[in-house]
Amino acid sequence: MECRLGCGACCTAPSISSPIPGMPVVNGISKPAGVRCVQLDDANLCRIFGQPERPAVCGQLQPAPDMCGSSQTHALHYLEQLEIATRP
Repeated sequence: MECRLGCGACCTAPSISSPIPGMPVVNGISKPAGVRCVQLDDANLCRIFGQPERPAVCGQLQPAPDMCGSSQTHALHYLEQLEIATRP
């Protein structure tokens, strides 16, 4: 499955502990859940896609029908629920 251009759900819904350029690490978290990554541009495309400073976790999360669904709203809800289910 190809990523839905302009969605940005995976760059907003989950928390990310790996360092992201332009985002401070606070309490071991670089990007809190529900916070838009500063590396998303106005079209919801990653400015550091394919760059070495992009966190490995970002590249490991691959689009899938159950996660992405047919809309950004579906993807945000799915990822929010996954975030809740995997909190320590």
